[in-house]
Amino acid sequence: MYHSVGDPTDDPYGVTVAPDRLDAQLGWLRRRGLRGVSVAELLAARARGEGGDLVGLTFDDGYADFVTHALPLLDRHGCGATLFVLPGRLGGDNAWDPLGPRKPLLTADGIRHAAARGVEIGSHGLTHVDLTKADDALLRAEVADSRAALAELTGAPVAGFCYPYGTLDRRTVDAVRAAGYAYACAIDPGPLTGPHALPRLHVGQRDTAVRLLLKYKLHRLRRRPVTGAEAAR
Repeated sequence: MYHSVGDPTDDPYGVTVAPDRLDAQLGWLRRRGLRGVSVAELLAARARGEGGDLVGLTFDDGYADFVTHALPLLDRHGCGATLFVLPGRLGGDNAWDPLGPRKPLLTADGIRHAAARGVEIGSHGLTHVDLTKADDALLRAEVADSRAALAELTGAPVAGFCYPYGTLDRRTVDAVRAAGYAYACAIDPGPLTGPHALPRLHVGQRDTAVRLLLKYKLHRLRRRPVTGAEAAR
């Protein structure tokens, strides 16, 4: 689970990874015989009983630096990824973060550019709100309307959803499933773990080879198995 790729100097939330660190992390995966792919590709491989050498890579929020910094590195290492974006904030910024610098988000053209380069586009909701606190109308708009907006923007079906802040409950999971998503990503969904609540592992600026190895091993020990598919790492 990545977010922004850029200058991590002013980063109170720990969501920014420098391009050279991402380059090193992707290189670490490749040297271990692993390849980063979209979540859709990972789950499809798992459903076939394959994909032991695949790692799902996700980038949340749809920061503009994905196209300028992350995408060239993914291409260099022969990796794919899923980009979770906010169609209600196209060309805006991370206004939901009260601290830290404002980071620009991708425009519609930026999202289409990423999709044309083979990146899977998923929904992160319309505007990045805590869905567990949303009323029924807002929940429906954030989940279902965002999927329709992205399908229109990209001209392709949208299979994946990502819960803003990683917060979810049974009601939000049911809403995501009802909206037609094939899967959804969380962080630590606990007993709700399943295809519509996949656990993920945060990767940050401090993650060197040793830390990545520990996280890789601990993730497999901590997470409950997902029926029919292994969670994105």
